[in-house]
Amino acid sequence: MQAQSLSQTPNSTDINVRKRENELPTPPQNVGSPAIFILDNASLKVGLVGKNRKILCSVEDVKLLLKKKKNLNDYRPEIIHEALKTILDSPLNKSGMVGVIYVKIDQGVAFEVNPCWRIPRSRERFCSVIMELLQKSLIRTEDTNEVLLRVVEEPTCHLPVNSHIVGLSYTAEKLVDIKKYVAVWSNDLFPVLMVGAMVNEKVKKDPVHDYISVSEYPLGTDTCLGMILEAIEQKWEIYYNAVEAIIEDTNGEIRNCELVLKARFRSEAWTLLQWLQRQHFLCVLI
Repeated sequence: MQAQSLSQTPNSTDINVRKRENELPTPPQNVGSPAIFILDNASLKVGLVGKNRKILCSVEDVKLLLKKKKNLNDYRPEIIHEALKTILDSPLNKSGMVGVIYVKIDQGVAFEVNPCWRIPRSRERFCSVIMELLQKSLIRTEDTNEVLLRVVEEPTCHLPVNSHIVGLSYTAEKLVDIKKYVAVWSNDLFPVLMVGAMVNEKVKKDPVHDYISVSEYPLGTDTCLGMILEAIEQKWEIYYNAVEAIIEDTNGEIRNCELVLKARFRSEAWTLLQWLQRQHFLCVLI
């Protein structure tokens, strides 16, 4: 199915918004269209603490939230932070196969994330960047002035015409094996994955073409995304293409090449590690 169209503010100098030192590579050949991610209902609520406005967090601001009788599960910015790190750090993104990421905040605001963004590693710095984004509507790189984050309208208005939107929730009636599900995707469509970035990880059915569950049990957002990313990487052989490229570049003559492999799923990493060892490569798995 196809879509018809898919208080004190920190100084920008104090916030790590630099772009990656290296540009993302050109997408591999013979693969489908880059994947697009929509992270729905992110818990990024702004509140006044003392004289400062900030992204409220159930860990740091627990006394304030309990005093106001707020549900602590509605104040979990670490969920969207970990979800974005999972996507941006993935081999899929490093191979240039993530098109764009959209984040929808439960107050109706949405923003776009450039896949080149070097996301802050700590929750505190991440929240500082998002706070600045909500105030300025735009975050650029310090050197090239390229847009890294920007506030946008409804994300589905920005999707390519030939997009296929898949909503994921453990409450969906359609339970699938995600690897088999992804394996039959048409390479002519832009896959759009919509995942909830909150505690119950539920998304609305309205804008999606298919509504699936990847597990009969509730999963964390980053775990769900990890399963999706691994399935897409396996379909397009992202790991193996990288290894083949190394071998082709050396004409098979170098037999003592140290590779450092980082993977979310160690079973997948071990499979690749064993294959490399049979090719007489010296490998380190971290």
